[in-house]
Amino acid sequence: MRDMLLIALFAFLGAAGAGLLGAGTLWLIRRRSLTASLAVVAAVGVTAMLAGTLAVAWAMFLSSHDLTVVTTVVAMAAVVSLATALLLGRWVVARSRDLTLAARSFGDGGDFAAPGGPATAELAALGRELAATSVRLAESRDRERALETSRRELVAWISHDLRTPLAGLRAMSEALEDGVAADPNRYLRQMRTEVERLNDMVGDLFELSRIHAGSLALSPSRVSVYDLVGDALAGADPLAREYGVRLVGDRVEPVPVEVDGKEMSRVLGNLLVNAIRRTPADGTVAIAAERSDHGVVLSVTDGCGGIPEEDLPRVFDTGWRGSHARTPPAGAGLGLAIVRGIVEAHQGRAAVHNVPGGCRFEVTLPLAGPALSAR
Repeated sequence: MRDMLLIALFAFLGAAGAGLLGAGTLWLIRRRSLTASLAVVAAVGVTAMLAGTLAVAWAMFLSSHDLTVVTTVVAMAAVVSLATALLLGRWVVARSRDLTLAARSFGDGGDFAAPGGPATAELAALGRELAATSVRLAESRDRERALETSRRELVAWISHDLRTPLAGLRAMSEALEDGVAADPNRYLRQMRTEVERLNDMVGDLFELSRIHAGSLALSPSRVSVYDLVGDALAGADPLAREYGVRLVGDRVEPVPVEVDGKEMSRVLGNLLVNAIRRTPADGTVAIAAERSDHGVVLSVTDGCGGIPEEDLPRVFDTGWRGSHARTPPAGAGLGLAIVRGIVEAHQGRAAVHNVPGGCRFEVTLPLAGPALSAR
């Protein structure tokens, strides 16, 4: 038993010495290639075995012939191990180099494609992660381009829409100043109308900036969609009369929702105003509120004749007004963008679909939870 313990001790000391030497070598070459590290690891394993064997052979006083045989066997094992480690290292490094070259496409705006051929589990997982990252980057670039296009269009349209009322205000003020206005009171009323229009545009811009900045503060309370729709119809009725459009709200269920009443009234008001302005005289704008599997669906259906299919995905984009909406009454194209922002802030969603003769805007809101009884 004592001899076995001594053999184990000598083998451990020899192997430990080789291990410490290999650890120091790995630390020195830690910034070198993976091939060098694998070669060192293989060499450490063989050297540890050789050192332990020689220590045991010296302690047991083996003959020189036996010691030569043992050393030769270990040396052959070392040669094979080092060759295998070098081949494995070169293969892994080549695969890593392929991944590096493929990943360079990120910076060029291209798509990542993992190199073909077998790979280790770690490199395969890295390739899959790089591919997923490439998809996310491509989506991010598309969103950035769309937002930049939307911002450019918004600036152009806002500039156009601001220039028109400002030019009118300047002309009317000069006419009043020069005393050439035939009906000063009519000029003053028109100036007030233009100022109100400018104020509405500034208010829409401020609201949209709060939505994009994530600083839209909501004060939700439990209300019935019946009351929301009734208030919205009452507010839009004068405009509907002016345009000769009939408002209909006969499919409104008294379903409770948890919303900010002021902001949601703005949503319904924007949808109704948008529908009235795009519905021809003697047309009908219908509003409905129904319970569905996904919550409460508020819908506004107009008689605009429909929206081109290629424009449907852009309807709620900032600045979108459609090809026929370049006239001043159409506003700056912010109303529907505000609608989507407010609805999404309520954890809902906004959508639009074409229907026979027009289109239907839908706002889906989550149902309110059960009311708590007072104790």
